[in-house]
Amino acid sequence: MLEKFCFEPIGVFHSAAGERYHVPRQAGVADVPPGYIELAPHRNFEQALADLDGFDRVWLLYCFHRNPNWKPKVLPPRGGIKRGVFATRAPHRPNPIGLSCVELIRVDGLRLDIGAHDLLDGTPILDIKPYISYADAWPEASQGWLETLEAEEPWTLSWGGFGEQVDAVMRMTIQQRLSQDPYPYPSRRIRQLHDTLYEIAYKEWRVRYRVYPEQRRIEVEGVVNEGSTQRHKDRESEESF
Repeated sequence: MLEKFCFEPIGVFHSAAGERYHVPRQAGVADVPPGYIELAPHRNFEQALADLDGFDRVWLLYCFHRNPNWKPKVLPPRGGIKRGVFATRAPHRPNPIGLSCVELIRVDGLRLDIGAHDLLDGTPILDIKPYISYADAWPEASQGWLETLEAEEPWTLSWGGFGEQVDAVMRMTIQQRLSQDPYPYPSRRIRQLHDTLYEIAYKEWRVRYRVYPEQRRIEVEGVVNEGSTQRHKDRESEESF
């Protein structure tokens, strides 16, 4: 029988990204508000952080604390085909451990300021390791089933005058979600209204847009606030990869 291990978090990640739709599917693929890690006191972590501030990027190992169950197969946000969880980066894993390469802005005592990321507020941090380009980067490595998807050009999104009605975080989030695929998909909170007209939900907001497939172009045609977020509970899936 395999030996069991028990880990204690070394700290907690904090940011304005409190919901799943606030963060991109991968760290670095979209702009998000910065965050920070607060390490636990009285554990000699000040010494453990020595010399880390010279690195531009770090690897974070953390716990998917909001995913109680694992799934052997998951449906990634792209491709429309279920994949084995070990062939994706979905959070529904046997051991709910996440791995992200993030921008390290500054080390100040037990606080690490983080730039581009894909973590939710309150995420327990298990470990921190420096990103080393000569050992961690393999640009010629095969990407498996993703290679057929990478060839697709991203969709362009035009807000017109409607972008002024929403804040920067919402604009960035909608941009990131629609640029990969603007069509309805399980748990994406997108519905088809008529022909090429669609609507995406974000908190209490509803953004209506029209797609032009031949140009891979999206034009926003309306933004509506439908009231309390309690009326529209988000069911966004965390099946990111």
